[in-house]
Amino acid sequence: MTIMQLKYIIAIDEESSMRKAADKLYVSQPGLSTAVRDLESEIGIQIFERVHNGVVTTAAGASFIAYARGAVEQFEKIENRYLNAQNVRPSFSVSMQHYTVAVNAFIDTVKEYDLPEYQYFIRETQTGEVIEDVKTLRSEVGVIALSDFNKKTFLKIFADASLEFHELFTRNTYVYLKKDHPLADREELSLDELQDYPCMVFDQGDNTSFYYREEALATYDYKKVISTNERATSVELMLGLDGYAVGTAMLDDSLHISEIKVVKLKEDESLTFGYLIRKGATLSDMGQTFIKKLEAHKEE
Repeated sequence: MTIMQLKYIIAIDEESSMRKAADKLYVSQPGLSTAVRDLESEIGIQIFERVHNGVVTTAAGASFIAYARGAVEQFEKIENRYLNAQNVRPSFSVSMQHYTVAVNAFIDTVKEYDLPEYQYFIRETQTGEVIEDVKTLRSEVGVIALSDFNKKTFLKIFADASLEFHELFTRNTYVYLKKDHPLADREELSLDELQDYPCMVFDQGDNTSFYYREEALATYDYKKVISTNERATSVELMLGLDGYAVGTAMLDDSLHISEIKVVKLKEDESLTFGYLIRKGATLSDMGQTFIKKLEAHKEE
């Protein structure tokens, strides 16, 4: 197995075509096909299934390619660090669930370093992707929140993936409503009282299990649910449809905070915020600064 073979299969997966991948890589199609067959034979799985209009990545192939991407990214970082040191731009990447506190910590980290050149990545994504990004080294740090309900399950998932979860702080659960919502004058609300209004939740893609929900109280039987994958869209829908969201009262000025009322929720389930890293990994200077910034925002 070689880095070049890994680059080949990544290109084929992206193009869904041997011919297009060969053109992209400036290699012959027969040579590319031979390299793939040799790799499949070596690792004992079929990576691609040939179809009439190209190739389709198999389930086993998709899993292997996820690791291949991480390996290639790390190899390229080593190349840049030691072979192309004069041209390398500082790089740092974080994956996170949809929490403003993590975005603010990232902003503070970038400002503190104030470098003339850099290449940073912030991936605000689904729970499963946060875990996979850190597992495959696509991101150095993952920011995630665990509920009382799913904490034990996720700690097992993290251990199986050779990941470490470091707890930062815990928050109680609240409900977000627009200020002129019919129930906004209450000092405390229960989910039963909110049943006639739509609840905003974050879409988790293929991971539809309750355990992967970002919000607390994931097992509650909501009558009306709208799933989104973007924080601003969720807020706009909540304001426009008299909807609500369950959260931890950590809001950003950019998200219509002046139009939102935060009310204590009667149902008691807390969220534990923390960060994920690869087991035994040593954080970079930027990674350590990012964690410090997260801790500084815990009072928001």
